[in-house]
Amino acid sequence: MLLSLVLHMHSVRCVLPAAVLLGTAPTYVLAWGAWRLLSALLPSRFYQAVDDRLYCVYQSMVLFFFENYTGVQILLYGDLPKNKENVIYLANHQSTVDWIIADILAVRQNALGHVRYVLKDGLKWLPLYGCYFSQHGGIYVKRSAKFNENQMRKKLQRYINAGTPMYLVIFPEGTRYNPELTKVISASQAFAAQEGLPVLKHVLTPRIKATHVAFDSMKDYLDAVYDVTVAFEGSVDDKGQRKEAPSMAEFLCKECPKIHIHIDRIDRKNIPEEQVSMKRWLHERFEIKDKLLIEFYDSPDPERRNKFPGESVNSKLSLKKTLPSFLILSGLTAGLLMTEAGRKLYVKTWIYGTLIGCLWVSIKA
Repeated sequence: MLLSLVLHMHSVRCVLPAAVLLGTAPTYVLAWGAWRLLSALLPSRFYQAVDDRLYCVYQSMVLFFFENYTGVQILLYGDLPKNKENVIYLANHQSTVDWIIADILAVRQNALGHVRYVLKDGLKWLPLYGCYFSQHGGIYVKRSAKFNENQMRKKLQRYINAGTPMYLVIFPEGTRYNPELTKVISASQAFAAQEGLPVLKHVLTPRIKATHVAFDSMKDYLDAVYDVTVAFEGSVDDKGQRKEAPSMAEFLCKECPKIHIHIDRIDRKNIPEEQVSMKRWLHERFEIKDKLLIEFYDSPDPERRNKFPGESVNSKLSLKKTLPSFLILSGLTAGLLMTEAGRKLYVKTWIYGTLIGCLWVSIKA
């Protein structure tokens, strides 16, 4: 019985965050929708400024759970600037938590509202979120031959013309690295060998299309590219072999004690523009990531494992930046659910918001 209680309490750890994060979604969409209608006749920069602020409020609540609630220790290596910039953020991809890592860095630069993602096309069907991510500046892309370069360029150009701050997150591997999916890793390594590129161990071979289109479209607008390498401490098995990184649910159950984040800021002037040269440059950046991760997971010296080379900074996020957002959104949602009319509006927002959102992304995104 005691074991059953412990297991139950362990599972409940992620129920509260999940309930609040999902439960406040209709409230957030209603607030955003009201502003969208009110700003219809205003210049787009006014809409974007308030939308970025609204997004910052919601993502601050997300960080309340993923940082303050879990108590995870964030260790930063390298050169993360203190001031916000227009950047492309390139990172290795291994977990659904990777999306939150971008928020973790952006909030420390006061750029949380500027985070926008290049997302795989299937995510546009997410209830409520799918449509909103596109409205906020996210770009849905299909893989390989179905990739629509012109559509991505047009959307980026609209944001540039409007002066939209950009913290554009791209995962060049295109899918998550999972050491248990040996066929995916083998196929990635075979592709690298076929292209005459070094074979990588702890990351997949990066794909160039989205990265090149983003950089080529925004090269005169960008300040830099952030090359980010992430490792989750504790993601090894009893034999010391790397295992699958924690999912969002596992992370919220406090199964990850530390996140190690290495940031390399690369000035836009030091990045080749031509696609073939950029392809080689991008692979070289992933070779560097691979060496960092080999050191982290496989170093023969136990003292050098579970950390990246160089000095690290233990970066703790203040509750002042996250708790107000949690209280505001959860309070508004509770108020909405306390009346019959509010509950009806809440349910209709889930249902009709999802249907309208799916219709909109099927046409526009």
